Amino acid sequence: QVQLVESGGGSVQPGGSLRLFCSAFGNQASWYSLGWYRQAPGKQREMVATVTSSNRLQYTDSVNGRFTISRDGAKNTVTLHMNTLRPEDTAVYYCHADHDYVVGRAYWGKGTQVTVSE
Repeated sequence: QVQLVESGGGSVQPGGSLRLFCSAFGNQASWYSLGWYRQAPGKQREMVATVTSSNRLQYTDSVNGRFTISRDGAKNTVTLHMNTLRPEDTAVYYCHADHDYVVGRAYWGKGTQVTVSE
């Protein structure tokens, strides 16, 4: 089992920046893709950015060029750098771990709020 501990987030004005941090603890944590999903009120949860255990990156189109995800393989941590934030980025952001070699073995963090407003 893997436990995910999130930190970061908060409130910022449009155009501002925030960082989200997630640490993965547990057996085989280094074999998981780590990433961030978000869920805005009344909307479905969506993938924001992920990085596999072999450092392949993936972003949703709406954050390309504004968000950067990075992984520290030795520490099993992942950081989401969010720049040029927009009001539509407002959501609860969830850290997610998905085993790269075992289908269906996935875990979620508790979520952290990101609010972008004047």
